[in-house]
Amino acid sequence: MQKLLTTQNIRRITQGLFLLLFLFLFIQTESKGNDELGYPVRLFLDFDPLISISTMLAAHALPVAFLLSLITVVATVLFGRVFCGWVCPLGTLNNMVGSLRKRKPESMPVKWYRWKYFILVFLLVSSVFTLQFVGVMDPLSLLIRSFSVSVYPLFNYAVRAYFDVVYAVNPLGIALLTEPVYDVLKSTVLSFGQSFYVQGVFIGLLFLVILGLSLLEKRFWCKHLCPLGALLGVLSRRAVLSRSVSEGCTSCGACASVCQGNAQPDSKEHWRISECLMCWNCDDICPENAVRFGFGKPRPASPLDLGRRRVIAAAVAGVVAVPLLRVTPLAQANSKNPALIRPPGSLEEKEFLKRCVKCGECMKVCITNGLQPTFMEAGLEGIWSPVLVPRIGYCEYRCTLCGQVCPTGAIKRLTLEEKAKVKIGLAMIDKGRCLPWAHSRPCIVCEEVCPTPKKAIWFEDVKVKDREGRTVAVMQPHVDLELCIGCGICETKCPVLGRPAIYVMSLGESRSRENQLLMPEY
Repeated sequence: MQKLLTTQNIRRITQGLFLLLFLFLFIQTESKGNDELGYPVRLFLDFDPLISISTMLAAHALPVAFLLSLITVVATVLFGRVFCGWVCPLGTLNNMVGSLRKRKPESMPVKWYRWKYFILVFLLVSSVFTLQFVGVMDPLSLLIRSFSVSVYPLFNYAVRAYFDVVYAVNPLGIALLTEPVYDVLKSTVLSFGQSFYVQGVFIGLLFLVILGLSLLEKRFWCKHLCPLGALLGVLSRRAVLSRSVSEGCTSCGACASVCQGNAQPDSKEHWRISECLMCWNCDDICPENAVRFGFGKPRPASPLDLGRRRVIAAAVAGVVAVPLLRVTPLAQANSKNPALIRPPGSLEEKEFLKRCVKCGECMKVCITNGLQPTFMEAGLEGIWSPVLVPRIGYCEYRCTLCGQVCPTGAIKRLTLEEKAKVKIGLAMIDKGRCLPWAHSRPCIVCEEVCPTPKKAIWFEDVKVKDREGRTVAVMQPHVDLELCIGCGICETKCPVLGRPAIYVMSLGESRSRENQLLMPEY
């Protein structure tokens, strides 16, 4: 029984429970038929101090859950990098993948661990100059984005395809057994509808590369690249809970063979406390029982020597990145990307980019699948931020879920009454493709689906002549500039295939005083 209750097994159980909690919250982050979410997975982001710090630096504002991130900071100062070793779901997945390689791989060069600190310096310095790029590499944001845009849609598609094939073929009448199982899956782990994302494959491949690096070296991402791990490593250098080694140590090196953070626990001169993940593997494996973790005088650790020039270079790179990413014609008022339609409640574009951490939660909860990750529509600074693509899905008139899950306030939480007054764009009619305008054929779909109480699309009864000279009465649609909110349902439902006859542009959005069709009246 004692062998089963080793610290290593307790840690593995704890990691498994936190991973299951993450997956549970992730699945729960979905509409259940009403406009309220129970337990969104943003809870993990709320405990992320790197997200909080970067948001404060970039937007000069405290994120909603700042106090929760302080819990992680206090826990790190007291107990070391327990978040990395016991809680982080991405760390757990890296651990699991690394365990698939039975033969111990050769360790990477020792000094590679410095890279994550250089990445941290780069991200924080760029945040000081209002560039919010942390979410691209923050482990929790990265994991949620990868699951939302790639892993979960692929899982849903594969499961549905499998059960559909079994039901269609029904070998030996097995469908009688599989259909109840399918019903249980649909009511528990499967999404309400199948989602598709334009960058699903690309983001999924990046995620696989990150996990695959653990086959080169266990927890490669955690040791060498994770900026959150670097921040927690700095905070853990004076942790109250510390590791000590008694005089009974024979320098056998057993502890180094199981160290998950490559902290060099077998070295008396080069022990790196900032790299210790508090996995306690060294305590379990020590044949002399010489390793102990407790609240006492910490063992002397080697200084965090990153090299002054390298740190300065990383900081300079963070400064240079700001103008480099923003020198784009898209920043000009008269050259804004008309297809860049942000979710309702989004802050003005500059403020939005200062806060958005590209976590993908708003895309996951979008009930029409209309929110998609950008690539270059908002420049490199806005990569993987949300954009509404009406041809894929519209903005549901009575839905405010995207504002409920945003962890940094880039998308404000709106009431249904507030949302009804928010304009995210303006519909335009392509008369060369519209059936009543171009071909004298009746069509009223856009007006029928328009959700505003007073229809934003109205008709003009006209009489036109066809090719044979016969008079035909048709209703030609027009868009009311004051009533249209740019929800995009008219574009989604337009029966003209390919390029629709009515389309939505970001022009006229409430959040911008510049991106307007008509000059304001004074």
